[in-house]
Amino acid sequence: MRLHWHRTDLRPSDNLALVTGDDDPILPVYVFDPRILTHAAPPRVAFVRDSLAALREWYRARESDLVVVRGEAPAELARLADEHGADAASWAQAYSGLGRRRDDRVADRLADAGVETRVVQDHLHHEPGSITTNDGDPYSVYSYFWKKWRDREKSPSVSAPGADRLADVDAETPIPTLADLGFDDPEATVPPGGYEEARHRLNDFCSGPIYRYEAARDRPAADATSRLSPHLTHGTVGVRTVHDRVVRARETAPDEDAREAVETFRGELAWREFYHHVLYFDPQVVTENYREYENPIEWREDPEALRAWTDGETGYPIVDAGMRQLRAEAWMHNRVRMIVASFLTKDLLIDWREGYDWFRRKLVDHNPANDNGGWQWAASTGTDAQPYFRIFNPMTQGERHDPDAEYIREYVPELRGVDPELIHDWHDLSPARRREAAPDYPAPIVDHGERRERALAMFERARGEDGD
Repeated sequence: MRLHWHRTDLRPSDNLALVTGDDDPILPVYVFDPRILTHAAPPRVAFVRDSLAALREWYRARESDLVVVRGEAPAELARLADEHGADAASWAQAYSGLGRRRDDRVADRLADAGVETRVVQDHLHHEPGSITTNDGDPYSVYSYFWKKWRDREKSPSVSAPGADRLADVDAETPIPTLADLGFDDPEATVPPGGYEEARHRLNDFCSGPIYRYEAARDRPAADATSRLSPHLTHGTVGVRTVHDRVVRARETAPDEDAREAVETFRGELAWREFYHHVLYFDPQVVTENYREYENPIEWREDPEALRAWTDGETGYPIVDAGMRQLRAEAWMHNRVRMIVASFLTKDLLIDWREGYDWFRRKLVDHNPANDNGGWQWAASTGTDAQPYFRIFNPMTQGERHDPDAEYIREYVPELRGVDPELIHDWHDLSPARRREAAPDYPAPIVDHGERRERALAMFERARGEDGD
């Protein structure tokens, strides 16, 4: 018998680690490990529980079951192997430093118990180290990585195991509740999990919205993105399944513009892998700047400003709309993620790690590779970083990407009924005009122009220049 340890592969199909190896019966297992849960948050745990319930039903429909246990993974997997007479265990490779250390502990414990381990690269098309510079180094610039990723052959998706491959087991232990696991209910309405939901979302996106992706992806009110990120993060859909479906969409695109839109979306899949490669080769990037400066960056300690940012009370409408969407949905539109990250680091001059930690606690799709890559890009400390002298203007960003203020007014009710022109000019309105237009919405907590100059000086000092 072989244990299969589900982690971020909560799906039955397109799961290489699940179907790897010989024809021994497969006993599927999920472990709620307290060492990992320390880094979790209610939205993600709720999504995982929903996805586990769907996965368990899939196994039960085939007269097997998903064994769900609580405890430290090395001990629990060794115990289950002994209890069920398993002589092998499989799982999908982890990429973060935390995940790899955990996997090493599990492999050592199972080896001591005489259990063979089979670790499979399953979350990416191309494993770290397979796309490198001519000197064999990992890429730190996305555009070069993309050219090789784009042209590299992709493996097709694989089928789910047949019922005859699954162990005859009856797991009566219920999936632990959030309270059992030490979490409160999420503040947000978390989207449904599960492999069927992932499949429907992928098909719906590739049947129409993907062809508008290039033109509409930066419009947060357009609902033009895939919203597949929670499913890719937690593995309710496989990367090969996504790519296969995207390629079919490209082949059936109605015109060249539509084909280019599909290719733009493929680029987002490559970005995801690029940041996973970065994390694999530089695991400390989750807490340290990727890009070194001559001097430390003089981030400000400002708890009141940080609280205004997390609460969506900065007086910058597009920023506040994004932060309130995050609280309401455990998700935020990608363009707005860039805007709020730039505002925290360049207008409030607060360390990107504060924002990264808030996203870690609030996002249903948080993963350390992509979230860290995005935050360090915005903070001008990462790979392919936004140059320190290019600073998002939150007013012009709102006007450009939400011209009719549809998105803003959806998430900032104080501004409903206010003319879009006034919303986009909020920073420049007089106090009397603001009170007249929206008395319950705050004035801007900082002056963007003044903070822009302070940010430039801060980074020039970090670079060893004369910035004052």
